[in-house]
Amino acid sequence: MKLKMLHCLRSSKPPQSDKQRTSQEIERKCSEMHKNFREDVKILLLGTAESGKTTIFKQMRILHINGYTDDERRDEIPEIYQNIHESIYQLVQYMSILGLEYKCCTSQRSASYILSMGWAAPEYMNEEYCDHVITLWNDFGIRTCYERSNEFPLSDSTKYFLDNFERISQDNYIPTTEDILHSRKVTTGIHNISFRVPIPDYLGGGEQVFHMWDVGGQRNQRNKWIQVFDGIHAVLFLISCSDFDQSLLEDASQNRLQEALNLFRSVWQNRFLAAAGFIVFLNKQDIMERKIASGKHIVDYFPEFEEFCNSPQAESCFDECDWTKKFIKQKLIDITEEPVKRPSRNLINHQTKRECYYHFTVATDTCCIRKVFNDVHQMILHDNLAQIGLF
Repeated sequence: MKLKMLHCLRSSKPPQSDKQRTSQEIERKCSEMHKNFREDVKILLLGTAESGKTTIFKQMRILHINGYTDDERRDEIPEIYQNIHESIYQLVQYMSILGLEYKCCTSQRSASYILSMGWAAPEYMNEEYCDHVITLWNDFGIRTCYERSNEFPLSDSTKYFLDNFERISQDNYIPTTEDILHSRKVTTGIHNISFRVPIPDYLGGGEQVFHMWDVGGQRNQRNKWIQVFDGIHAVLFLISCSDFDQSLLEDASQNRLQEALNLFRSVWQNRFLAAAGFIVFLNKQDIMERKIASGKHIVDYFPEFEEFCNSPQAESCFDECDWTKKFIKQKLIDITEEPVKRPSRNLINHQTKRECYYHFTVATDTCCIRKVFNDVHQMILHDNLAQIGLF
């Protein structure tokens, strides 16, 4: 009996002190933190067509994958030529539809030349073609048509490319980074890019791998979105704030900004994305500001804007541009506060308030996107810490 008791006494472990338990808990959480940081982050770009998703996709390549080589830049030339030709062709087409007149007979001859070419851009910018494009872009009637471009489909990059046409039409032309960021091509299907982002030293250093998916924003492309919902850590939703005065290409009766808000609601309420972080880029702030300066007002399309301007939310606004972007942001906030129709089974606590982070952006501005993406990365890192109780 004595031997048995002695054996028990020898085999029993001394009780842990509170200090030891705390130390072990910290080690466990640190180990979990490093494991989380080693895991790849999957981001899904969503939004309506022409909201700027593909431009953000290009910016990630510029910021994190060494940009474009000269050969890759030359590969972009046909797309840029097509952008220019479609822009001038659309303007010429809508001159007659809008009942506008050219300033001189020379412009009329140039318009006939452009229309005779159809939609396809020339393979090379010959002197005759260039003269016609320059003549038309300098015509008062064409400029008036451009000012009314909210009434018909026209690329947001029209002014940029036509203002830079003489440089672009040179024989030795190599697209700049800004040219590539302004070029537009309809996204169909699903595209992904992978890149590495440094982890701050105070969190252990190293790198975190990001995978970003870009999908077409047209109505007929949205049925493909669900294919990439699985395992998504964050949704990056883009809203084009300059769309407030435009109609949807697929449905002329639908306002483009309202379409974006409706789409955001369906994505936010989607139960398969309930566990994903949400970041909204209120994009194209530069174009929105340019429109307002030219005399266009969101109140003509969203009458409730007038009531918002008299609300407490608008007290910190100092001009119409500020009111407009805050109004659009408030529309999104209101959507996130609506009752969820179909709660997700993936959420442990349905009462937990989901966070949505908002940023005002210009997707073609690399400095802007660098700063904003750094903020997004910090948010993801802090969310990882919060999940293990370290933040």
